[in-house]
Amino acid sequence: MSSSVPEGTKLTITMPDDFHHHFRDGDKTKNVLAQASERFARCIAMPNLKPPVTNTALATEYYNHLMENLPNKDCGFQPLMTLYLTDNTTPEEIKKAKSTGFIHAAKYYPAGATTNSDFGVTSLDKVYPALRAMEEVGMVLCIHSEVSREEIDIFDREGVFIQEVMMPLLRDFGKLKIVMEHISTAEAVEFVKNGPPNLAATITAHHLMYNRNALLVGGVKPHFYCLPILKRETHRLALVQAATSGSPKFFAGTDSAPHTTSSKESACGCAGVYTAHAAVEFYTEIFESEDKLDLLE
Repeated sequence: MSSSVPEGTKLTITMPDDFHHHFRDGDKTKNVLAQASERFARCIAMPNLKPPVTNTALATEYYNHLMENLPNKDCGFQPLMTLYLTDNTTPEEIKKAKSTGFIHAAKYYPAGATTNSDFGVTSLDKVYPALRAMEEVGMVLCIHSEVSREEIDIFDREGVFIQEVMMPLLRDFGKLKIVMEHISTAEAVEFVKNGPPNLAATITAHHLMYNRNALLVGGVKPHFYCLPILKRETHRLALVQAATSGSPKFFAGTDSAPHTTSSKESACGCAGVYTAHAAVEFYTEIFESEDKLDLLE
């Protein structure tokens, strides 16, 4: 790793935002918030709970749960709430959610693509009325950008999603703010880089730091298992270049996803990497390795 600053140098940056965070629910939330609120001023709160946060009433309930479980009520931390899009999400529900002032986005999970996504979108055309309402009121669309069909190789699912979903989406919604979450391929980098102004992407710390060898070489290591799955080194390098380029089209979204030890270290472990405890430090390491600390903020 390059030493772009002398050891012991202190860096001061604005308290960052995290545009993809899993806080879970119940008793787990307080522990997750304790670490996230120390490092981030605002976090997009993912809605894939059980049951999922599919309407304004559930989002309000979850917002109150997060605020009640903040360990430091005076820290100024803000959870930015999201709705879980389904085939049945109505334009009226979108407008109702936006009017709250604390629900800022809707999340598009392709049905079956990742953790707790079984209630997600089965076909793009089924959410067009909701998407038109989002475009009208200025609500952000966050997308898990992978197809979930079994016949598509897991390493190819992001590229297929770009062709089948992202291209028609951008064609039909020129003013809808769209964020491709946790992009993991060079193809996605180029697609976002060359896309219209209403398209952006988040990149996780773990996709910047590791390739698929970390998951598979020398035995399967479940704590590196995430979705999108880690890819080849060529893709990791493309992500690093994009993240450290200074382009406003690419920004931090940790996708920090806590699981119990038993659900990760099992014969069928859950997808997700937990990074909330050190996410800012991880991103800083990547920027330092590229001599780009001046662009970290």
